[in-house]
Amino acid sequence: MARPTSMAARRELGAELRRLRGERRGAEVVALLGWSESKLSRIETARTGISEADLDRLLRLYAGTPGEQSRLRDLARRGRARVWWAPYRSSVAEPYDEYVAFEAEAVVICEWEAQVVPGLLQTDEYAHAVIEVGADLDDPETVQQRTALRMARQSVLTRDPPPRLCVVLDESALHREVGGRDVLRRQVQRLYDASQRPGVELHVLPFAAGAHAALGEAFVIFEFGDSERAPVVHSEDLVGGQLRTKDAHVRVYREAFADLRRRALTVDETRDLIARTGDGLR
Repeated sequence: MARPTSMAARRELGAELRRLRGERRGAEVVALLGWSESKLSRIETARTGISEADLDRLLRLYAGTPGEQSRLRDLARRGRARVWWAPYRSSVAEPYDEYVAFEAEAVVICEWEAQVVPGLLQTDEYAHAVIEVGADLDDPETVQQRTALRMARQSVLTRDPPPRLCVVLDESALHREVGGRDVLRRQVQRLYDASQRPGVELHVLPFAAGAHAALGEAFVIFEFGDSERAPVVHSEDLVGGQLRTKDAHVRVYREAFADLRRRALTVDETRDLIARTGDGLR
Protein backbone atom coordinates (compact mmCIF):
# COMPACT_ATOMS: atom_id res chain seq x y z
CA MET A 1 0.00 0.00 0.00
CA ALA A 2 1.22 3.53 -0.80
CA ARG A 3 2.61 5.52 2.13
CA PRO A 4 -0.12 7.95 3.33
CA THR A 5 0.59 11.57 2.46
CA SER A 6 0.32 14.48 4.85
CA MET A 7 -3.05 15.31 3.27
CA ALA A 8 -4.32 11.82 4.12
CA ALA A 9 -3.14 12.21 7.71
CA ARG A 10 -4.80 15.62 7.91
CA ARG A 11 -8.12 14.24 6.63
CA GLU A 12 -7.99 11.34 9.08
CA LEU A 13 -7.21 13.71 11.95
CA GLY A 14 -10.06 16.03 10.99
CA ALA A 15 -12.54 13.15 10.88
CA GLU A 16 -11.39 11.88 14.28
CA LEU A 17 -11.65 15.32 15.86
CA ARG A 18 -15.16 15.70 14.47
CA ARG A 19 -16.05 12.32 15.98
CA LEU A 20 -14.65 13.33 19.36
CA ARG A 21 -16.62 16.57 19.28
CA GLY A 22 -19.74 14.43 19.31
CA GLU A 23 -22.96 16.34 19.98
CA ARG A 24 -21.18 19.57 20.89
CA ARG A 25 -21.99 22.42 18.53
CA GLY A 26 -19.02 24.00 16.77
CA ALA A 27 -20.01 27.41 18.16
CA GLU A 28 -19.82 26.04 21.70
CA VAL A 29 -16.33 24.61 21.17
CA VAL A 30 -14.84 27.74 19.61
CA ALA A 31 -16.36 29.93 22.32
CA LEU A 32 -14.50 27.89 24.96
CA LEU A 33 -11.23 28.03 22.98
CA GLY A 34 -11.45 31.63 21.74
CA TRP A 35 -11.29 30.49 18.09
CA SER A 36 -13.37 31.41 15.08
CA GLU A 37 -15.83 28.85 13.73
CA SER A 38 -14.02 28.94 10.39
CA LYS A 39 -10.78 27.83 12.10
CA LEU A 40 -12.43 24.76 13.60
CA SER A 41 -14.14 24.00 10.29
CA ARG A 42 -10.86 24.21 8.35
CA ILE A 43 -9.22 21.78 10.77
CA GLU A 44 -12.10 19.29 10.69
CA THR A 45 -12.32 19.39 6.89
CA ALA A 46 -8.52 19.10 6.46
CA ARG A 47 -8.19 22.47 4.78
CA THR A 48 -5.46 23.35 7.24
CA GLY A 49 -3.19 21.56 9.68
CA ILE A 50 -3.22 22.09 13.45
CA SER A 51 -0.44 23.20 15.75
CA GLU A 52 0.65 21.04 18.67
CA ALA A 53 -0.60 23.64 21.15
CA ASP A 54 -4.04 23.90 19.51
CA LEU A 55 -4.37 20.13 19.39
CA ASP A 56 -3.51 19.88 23.10
CA ARG A 57 -6.30 22.36 23.89
CA LEU A 58 -8.81 20.39 21.84
CA LEU A 59 -7.81 17.09 23.41
CA ARG A 60 -8.14 18.52 26.93
CA LEU A 61 -11.62 19.70 26.02
CA TYR A 62 -12.68 16.44 24.33
CA ALA A 63 -11.03 14.21 26.99
CA GLY A 64 -9.95 11.50 24.56
CA THR A 65 -8.31 8.32 25.85
CA PRO A 66 -4.48 8.24 26.13
CA GLY A 67 -4.35 5.90 23.12
CA GLU A 68 -6.52 8.25 21.05
CA GLN A 69 -4.46 11.26 22.07
CA SER A 70 -1.19 9.59 21.08
CA ARG A 71 -2.59 8.54 17.71
CA LEU A 72 -4.02 12.00 17.00
CA ARG A 73 -0.74 13.70 17.89
CA ASP A 74 1.03 11.41 15.41
CA LEU A 75 -1.54 12.25 12.71
CA ALA A 76 -1.08 15.96 13.42
CA ARG A 77 2.71 15.70 13.04
CA ARG A 78 2.30 13.88 9.72
CA GLY A 79 -0.33 16.40 8.65
CA ARG A 80 2.13 19.27 9.09
CA ALA A 81 4.71 17.61 6.84
CA ARG A 82 5.51 19.35 3.57
CA VAL A 83 3.95 17.61 0.55
CA TRP A 84 6.06 17.16 -2.57
CA TRP A 85 3.76 19.34 -4.69
CA ALA A 86 3.97 22.33 -2.31
CA PRO A 87 6.20 24.34 -4.74
CA TYR A 88 3.41 24.23 -7.34
CA ARG A 89 0.52 25.26 -5.07
CA SER A 90 0.48 28.90 -6.15
CA SER A 91 -0.40 27.86 -9.72
CA VAL A 92 -3.45 25.71 -8.98
CA ALA A 93 -6.76 26.01 -7.14
CA GLU A 94 -6.86 24.79 -3.51
CA PRO A 95 -9.03 21.67 -4.19
CA TYR A 96 -6.23 20.36 -6.43
CA ASP A 97 -4.32 19.49 -3.24
CA GLU A 98 -6.88 16.80 -2.50
CA TYR A 99 -6.84 15.48 -6.05
CA VAL A 100 -3.05 15.05 -6.07
CA ALA A 101 -3.14 13.49 -2.60
CA PHE A 102 -5.79 10.96 -3.64
CA GLU A 103 -3.79 10.14 -6.76
CA ALA A 104 -0.63 9.64 -4.69
CA GLU A 105 -2.40 7.33 -2.22
CA ALA A 106 -4.58 5.27 -4.57
CA VAL A 107 -3.80 1.63 -5.32
CA VAL A 108 -6.28 1.55 -8.22
CA ILE A 109 -7.04 4.50 -10.53
CA CYS A 110 -9.88 4.09 -13.05
CA GLU A 111 -10.22 6.97 -15.50
CA TRP A 112 -12.63 7.82 -18.31
CA GLU A 113 -11.59 10.61 -20.65
CA ALA A 114 -13.71 11.74 -23.59
CA GLN A 115 -11.68 14.64 -25.00
CA VAL A 116 -7.94 14.37 -24.36
CA VAL A 117 -5.34 11.87 -23.20
CA PRO A 118 -5.34 11.55 -19.36
CA GLY A 119 -2.72 13.62 -17.54
CA LEU A 120 -0.77 10.61 -16.24
CA LEU A 121 -0.10 9.52 -19.83
CA GLN A 122 0.54 12.90 -21.48
CA THR A 123 3.80 14.08 -23.01
CA ASP A 124 5.19 17.41 -21.82
CA GLU A 125 4.33 19.23 -25.04
CA TYR A 126 0.83 17.77 -25.21
CA ALA A 127 0.18 18.71 -21.56
CA HIS A 128 1.39 22.25 -22.22
CA ALA A 129 -0.98 22.55 -25.20
CA VAL A 130 -3.94 21.32 -23.10
CA ILE A 131 -3.18 23.57 -20.13
CA GLU A 132 -2.52 26.79 -22.03
CA VAL A 133 -6.07 26.86 -23.45
CA GLY A 134 -7.63 26.56 -19.97
CA ALA A 135 -10.55 28.91 -19.50
CA ASP A 136 -9.22 30.20 -16.15
CA LEU A 137 -5.72 31.07 -17.23
CA ASP A 138 -3.69 33.43 -19.42
CA ASP A 139 -0.35 33.68 -17.55
CA PRO A 140 2.58 31.86 -19.26
CA GLU A 141 4.41 31.29 -15.97
CA THR A 142 1.34 29.59 -14.47
CA VAL A 143 1.04 27.43 -17.58
CA GLN A 144 4.65 26.32 -17.10
CA GLN A 145 4.08 25.59 -13.40
CA ARG A 146 0.97 23.54 -14.08
CA THR A 147 2.72 21.63 -16.84
CA ALA A 148 5.65 20.86 -14.54
CA LEU A 149 3.26 19.65 -11.84
CA ARG A 150 1.46 17.39 -14.31
CA MET A 151 4.76 15.84 -15.37
CA ALA A 152 5.83 15.39 -11.74
CA ARG A 153 2.55 13.63 -10.96
CA GLN A 154 3.48 10.90 -13.43
CA SER A 155 6.08 9.59 -10.98
CA VAL A 156 3.20 7.85 -9.22
CA LEU A 157 3.38 5.22 -11.98
CA THR A 158 6.97 4.37 -11.08
CA ARG A 159 6.63 4.22 -7.31
CA ASP A 160 7.02 0.88 -5.52
CA PRO A 161 4.47 -0.58 -5.72
CA PRO A 162 2.75 1.40 -8.49
CA PRO A 163 -1.02 1.80 -8.63
CA ARG A 164 -3.03 -0.18 -11.15
CA LEU A 165 -4.13 2.30 -13.81
CA CYS A 166 -7.17 1.43 -15.91
CA VAL A 167 -8.07 3.98 -18.59
CA VAL A 168 -10.94 4.08 -21.05
CA LEU A 169 -10.26 6.72 -23.69
CA ASP A 170 -12.66 7.90 -26.36
CA GLU A 171 -11.40 7.30 -29.90
CA SER A 172 -11.77 11.00 -30.69
CA ALA A 173 -8.78 11.76 -28.43
CA LEU A 174 -6.56 9.81 -30.85
CA HIS A 175 -7.46 12.22 -33.64
CA ARG A 176 -7.81 15.60 -31.92
CA GLU A 177 -4.69 17.53 -32.95
CA VAL A 178 -3.91 19.09 -29.59
CA GLY A 179 -0.76 21.16 -30.15
CA GLY A 180 -0.68 20.20 -33.83
CA ARG A 181 -0.15 17.01 -35.81
CA ASP A 182 3.44 16.38 -34.73
CA VAL A 183 2.59 16.79 -31.04
CA LEU A 184 -0.32 14.39 -31.46
CA ARG A 185 1.88 11.83 -33.26
CA ARG A 186 4.37 11.82 -30.40
CA GLN A 187 1.52 11.62 -27.91
CA VAL A 188 0.04 8.60 -29.69
CA GLN A 189 3.45 6.92 -29.53
CA ARG A 190 3.56 7.62 -25.77
CA LEU A 191 0.14 5.96 -25.47
CA TYR A 192 1.37 2.91 -27.37
CA ASP A 193 4.39 2.64 -25.07
CA ALA A 194 2.18 3.04 -21.99
CA SER A 195 -0.15 0.28 -23.20
CA GLN A 196 2.74 -2.19 -22.82
CA ARG A 197 3.64 -1.19 -19.27
CA PRO A 198 2.81 -3.59 -16.41
CA GLY A 199 -0.02 -2.22 -14.32
CA VAL A 200 -1.49 -0.08 -17.11
CA GLU A 201 -4.71 -1.27 -18.74
CA LEU A 202 -5.67 0.93 -21.68
CA HIS A 203 -8.92 0.67 -23.65
CA VAL A 204 -10.22 2.82 -26.48
CA LEU A 205 -13.97 3.33 -26.79
CA PRO A 206 -14.55 3.26 -30.57
CA PHE A 207 -16.91 5.59 -32.41
CA ALA A 208 -19.00 2.50 -33.26
CA ALA A 209 -19.83 2.00 -29.55
CA GLY A 210 -22.46 4.73 -29.83
CA ALA A 211 -24.21 6.13 -26.74
CA HIS A 212 -23.00 5.09 -23.30
CA ALA A 213 -23.47 5.80 -19.60
CA ALA A 214 -20.90 8.61 -19.32
CA LEU A 215 -21.70 10.92 -22.20
CA GLY A 216 -20.51 14.47 -21.55
CA GLU A 217 -18.43 13.91 -18.42
CA ALA A 218 -14.86 12.84 -17.65
CA PHE A 219 -14.08 11.29 -14.27
CA VAL A 220 -11.55 9.40 -12.18
CA ILE A 221 -12.25 6.80 -9.50
CA PHE A 222 -9.60 6.43 -6.79
CA GLU A 223 -9.53 3.24 -4.72
CA PHE A 224 -7.32 2.63 -1.69
CA GLY A 225 -5.69 -0.41 -0.11
CA ASP A 226 -7.50 0.08 3.18
CA SER A 227 -10.92 -1.42 3.87
CA GLU A 228 -11.78 1.60 6.04
CA ARG A 229 -11.24 4.08 3.19
CA ALA A 230 -14.05 4.29 0.69
CA PRO A 231 -13.40 5.06 -3.00
CA VAL A 232 -13.50 8.70 -4.13
CA VAL A 233 -14.63 10.07 -7.50
CA HIS A 234 -13.34 13.23 -9.15
CA SER A 235 -15.44 14.61 -12.01
CA GLU A 236 -14.00 17.35 -14.18
CA ASP A 237 -15.40 20.78 -15.07
CA LEU A 238 -14.06 24.14 -16.25
CA VAL A 239 -13.23 25.40 -12.76
CA GLY A 240 -11.51 22.37 -11.30
CA GLY A 241 -14.08 19.63 -10.81
CA GLN A 242 -15.83 18.01 -7.87
CA LEU A 243 -14.94 15.28 -5.41
CA ARG A 244 -17.73 12.82 -4.67
CA THR A 245 -17.61 10.51 -1.67
CA LYS A 246 -21.23 9.43 -1.03
CA ASP A 247 -21.62 5.69 -1.54
CA ALA A 248 -24.61 6.12 -3.84
CA HIS A 249 -22.75 8.57 -6.07
CA VAL A 250 -19.60 6.45 -6.21
CA ARG A 251 -21.73 3.44 -7.17
CA VAL A 252 -23.16 5.34 -10.15
CA TYR A 253 -19.69 6.18 -11.44
CA ARG A 254 -18.43 2.64 -10.91
CA GLU A 255 -21.35 1.28 -12.91
CA ALA A 256 -20.74 3.84 -15.64
CA PHE A 257 -17.07 2.86 -15.82
CA ALA A 258 -17.99 -0.82 -16.02
CA ASP A 259 -20.34 0.01 -18.92
CA LEU A 260 -17.57 1.91 -20.72
CA ARG A 261 -15.13 -0.94 -20.23
CA ARG A 262 -17.60 -3.48 -21.62
CA ARG A 263 -18.18 -1.38 -24.74
CA ALA A 264 -14.49 -0.55 -25.30
CA LEU A 265 -11.97 -2.44 -27.37
CA THR A 266 -9.87 -5.06 -25.62
CA VAL A 267 -6.32 -4.22 -24.56
CA ASP A 268 -4.87 -5.95 -27.64
CA GLU A 269 -7.41 -4.36 -30.01
CA THR A 270 -6.67 -0.98 -28.44
CA ARG A 271 -2.93 -1.38 -28.93
CA ASP A 272 -3.46 -2.29 -32.59
CA LEU A 273 -5.71 0.74 -33.14
CA ILE A 274 -3.20 3.08 -31.49
CA ALA A 275 -0.42 1.68 -33.69
CA ARG A 276 -2.47 2.17 -36.86
CA THR A 277 -3.41 5.69 -35.80
CA GLY A 278 0.25 6.54 -35.17
CA ASP A 279 1.23 5.19 -38.61
CA GLY A 280 -1.42 7.41 -40.19
CA LEU A 281 0.08 10.50 -38.55
CA ARG A 282 3.56 9.96 -40.05
